[in-house]
Amino acid sequence: MITTRLSCVVLASLLAANSASAQQRPLLTEDPEPIGAGRVMIEAGVDGARDQQYPVSGLRGNQIAVPTVGISVGISSIAEFQIDGGFYNRLNITDRLQAPLSSLVTAMGSTTHDVSDVVVATKIRLLAETAGRPAIGLRFATKLPNASNESGLGLDTTDFLVSLLGAKTVQSIRVVANLGAAILTDPTAGNRQNDVLTYGLSFARALTERVEFVGELNGRKSTRSGDAFPGTESRGLLKVGGRFTQGPVRLDAGLLVGLTSVDPTIGFTAGFTYVFNAFTVP
Repeated sequence: MITTRLSCVVLASLLAANSASAQQRPLLTEDPEPIGAGRVMIEAGVDGARDQQYPVSGLRGNQIAVPTVGISVGISSIAEFQIDGGFYNRLNITDRLQAPLSSLVTAMGSTTHDVSDVVVATKIRLLAETAGRPAIGLRFATKLPNASNESGLGLDTTDFLVSLLGAKTVQSIRVVANLGAAILTDPTAGNRQNDVLTYGLSFARALTERVEFVGELNGRKSTRSGDAFPGTESRGLLKVGGRFTQGPVRLDAGLLVGLTSVDPTIGFTAGFTYVFNAFTVP
């Protein structure tokens, strides 16, 4: 009886947490459940990566981004609006390689910095989760060219992404899957593009009422028959971490490992999420 009651409490806690998750730091895989009408979610954190590479500018080094910021607004019971970006992205340069746009880089010292590109997105839940069916949603996103190629950290391109989202809770485990496509502009010639397959698979395992163990595989796969344009290569990250929830605040931390030759060898992320009721939807 005690075990049964504990399982019910853990499951209820997990479902309540995910109903206000949206991007659910420290994961990138999107849950189809919106945060709720009239609610606002603020995410902030710090990201670090070792041996981060920029194939377009030829820069390579150790990166720190602080703060990374995300704001989600529940515009209805089934939809939310999202803005994600960052104010300060710094690279301690360890190597400079010949690259298509390396001649444009104005940073001549051992470091360079810039803002991060902003991603504007809308997420819509199409089907709610039932006992025999996962929740299903769609997400449309546009990446804006805020970071410049003169800093070596930006591509000066605008990209469009669309993803199909699915999620199901099984006992105390929440499993989320994303599958989609992205149109990535060639940063070396603006009249070309690379259409890539995007994917994500994550889990969140409730350990107690407040603590979760999380992990994910997230990335993209180039669909070109030949070599991908620089900056549009296949990418992949494997991440594990944890979350601690106290009321409307959630703390998180995670470690990541790159899966391709252009991904960082290892990295970390840490931050918090705060959700509150901001307005009433008529």
